[in-house]
Amino acid sequence: MPENATEVTAAGIARLAGVGRAAVSNWRRRYADFPQPVGGTGTSPSFALAEVEQWLRDQGKLAEVPLRERVWQAVAGHPAGAGRALIHVGCALLLVRDRPTAWLELAAAPDERMAALLPQAMEHVLTARLGPAADGVHRAGAPEPTGVHAPTAQDLLPSVPLLRAAAELAAGIGAGQAFEFLLGRQLDANPRQYTLTPPQLAELMVDLAEPPKDADRAAREQPVRSVLDPAAGTGALLRAVGGPAALYAQEADPALAALTALRLALAAEGPGRAAEGPRRAAEGPRRAAEGPRRPADGAHRAAPGPTVRTGDTLRADAFPELAADTVLCHPPFNERNWGHDELAYDPRWEYGLPARTESELAWVQHVLARLRDGGTAVLLMPPAAASRRSGRRIRAGLLRRGALRAVIALPAGAAPPYGIPLHLWILCKPEPGVRPAADLLLADTSDLSGPAPDASGGPGRPPGGKAAGGKTPGGGRERFDWPAVRSAVLDAWRDRADVEGVSRVVPVIELLDDDVDLAPARHLPRPASGGGASGLGEVRERLTETLRLTTGLVPPAASPAEPAHRPLTTVGELARAGALFLHSGTAVPGSTAAPVLTEHDVLTGAAPTALPPTGEEAPGGAAADDPVLLEPGDVVVPVLGGGTAARVVDAATAGAALGRNLQLLRPDPAAVDPWFLAGFLRGTANHRQASSYASTAARLDARRLQLPRMPLAEQQRYGERFRELAAFEDALRTAGRLGGQLVQGMYDGLTDGTVTPG
Repeated sequence: MPENATEVTAAGIARLAGVGRAAVSNWRRRYADFPQPVGGTGTSPSFALAEVEQWLRDQGKLAEVPLRERVWQAVAGHPAGAGRALIHVGCALLLVRDRPTAWLELAAAPDERMAALLPQAMEHVLTARLGPAADGVHRAGAPEPTGVHAPTAQDLLPSVPLLRAAAELAAGIGAGQAFEFLLGRQLDANPRQYTLTPPQLAELMVDLAEPPKDADRAAREQPVRSVLDPAAGTGALLRAVGGPAALYAQEADPALAALTALRLALAAEGPGRAAEGPRRAAEGPRRAAEGPRRPADGAHRAAPGPTVRTGDTLRADAFPELAADTVLCHPPFNERNWGHDELAYDPRWEYGLPARTESELAWVQHVLARLRDGGTAVLLMPPAAASRRSGRRIRAGLLRRGALRAVIALPAGAAPPYGIPLHLWILCKPEPGVRPAADLLLADTSDLSGPAPDASGGPGRPPGGKAAGGKTPGGGRERFDWPAVRSAVLDAWRDRADVEGVSRVVPVIELLDDDVDLAPARHLPRPASGGGASGLGEVRERLTETLRLTTGLVPPAASPAEPAHRPLTTVGELARAGALFLHSGTAVPGSTAAPVLTEHDVLTGAAPTALPPTGEEAPGGAAADDPVLLEPGDVVVPVLGGGTAARVVDAATAGAALGRNLQLLRPDPAAVDPWFLAGFLRGTANHRQASSYASTAARLDARRLQLPRMPLAEQQRYGERFRELAAFEDALRTAGRLGGQLVQGMYDGLTDGTVTPG
């Protein structure tokens, strides 16, 4: 294998071939000519990408590797690491975009000559976009002037083939989109290494901080506002900023600061800016209105770039004199070593010295110190910061001086850590001579974590999308209605009105008690279950009718018989014979325009989850694998969990996409009755023999599920009985849901006085 050849893991091979990792493991066992590992470890070996591609082609398992995949595999297998490779790629893409003629001249040279000439060319564009590089002389702990240094020729030599491929990718989809694609893959591959701010949340925070636009001014005449992110991370918050803005960022991790600087520079004005999204294009960047200007070498005139600094923000603030119009911040949570002792007399603590356990309140005061008078800040905060007793004195000071204007609770799953409902704090720096605000907006959107409500409730789902007991099922990333959350948050902030169960404007004097607890849930009682006392009568009538129908669906008494000894076949044998087809699900709600049937929907009998698409289209219009769409008569089974469940797709569910962790069996109706198939798949003994068990979960191998061999007419007789059982089960589920609503509604009414015991 050539030195520095690109390597790929088993997961990468699976992605290239469009299969699961288990299939790659099977290939390694079954085929003696499968490429041997060239690196990695015993448990996670790596293989030469060129050898893998050739083997896949020889086996007919791969037609051609898409360019974007080839570039990503080169990044992932770079000898200096994916992070360093991305920095090299970012510098090259900046050169490709800002000085295309210079890049073409360099690309025409041999690899060694190109590597020798690239550093000077990169230094030129980096200086133009990000300012001069550090000179290497700094006092201890001081922030560096920039997070990006031009790589040396020796460092660049192994990257030259990668840079050529990245430039080819940029020619098709744009330099900014090419870098976004590669950076996104790196973040997805290392979720525990980075604290991410989802793009939908970043856009929401930007909109909350957006100053009112002057309708009488043209877009090019709007003033340039300054926006700071003192804990920039991957730069998601600043990248969401639209319109003319001077961006300032500080990040403690030098490698991450470099990636952020390149990301923001490539997203800034320049050729291909329109490809960065219609939202920014519609806002009309000021430079675009001035028309293109090109120097003699054909390069586009570089717009002012972001100002990015590396360093610990609290200990070594890079912008001590900055008075920003807007500050956006997703600070690190629960830090004990944030500088409590050495910063005890810091002038930023206007509202009090934060306790050692209150690092988030240190960030709050730092943000206020970097705002201009009247400027707005939006911070993502853990819910504990609103109620911990150790921070009550600082919270009281923020309220008294009118600095804290809103606390908004988001649903669990809005951002990591996904298991808790995070808060948004909106702050405004008090203006001298202006009377402090006398109230605080508290809003709670935690009930909006489920899919958009269905007026009918759907099978097994109550109106409003909640399960029995008032809880929304499947909260978190998979079932998240971002448009509903966004609308509720923006309406609450802009209207500042009392909306039952959603928002309340609370007088500050009411909050200044011994605890100064600002958690919205404490001050916003949830609406009563069942629609309150007035709706309990309707719930009771529906429950009575459902129970009447359920009684009519009770199965007749069973007729005991000796255990049958019937000839059996397996799902795998039927698939090989063409009697049915197997498909695995990959879709998640919001990833496609069609509703998605999720594992939760199958287990609870709910309608498919319908969420507006939230993910961005793949760069260059490269779509992900087409989802499997359901057809009437399909049978869907979950593959995880060890329970027995199977669902026959009806006309109402047809057209939905098959969700992940689900297996679809599409029988030939001339050979296999779908209800017969679904009924026998639910047998406990059948599931047990077809499941494998890991340390924490069971996984179903649908191919091992067994069916008795029967004529089609006999199958249909069994299928009719299974259909009746499914209808009875659905009626019981609906009755249980309505009964839960009625019981909880009665408890709520009796305890709050809206229902009398008589």
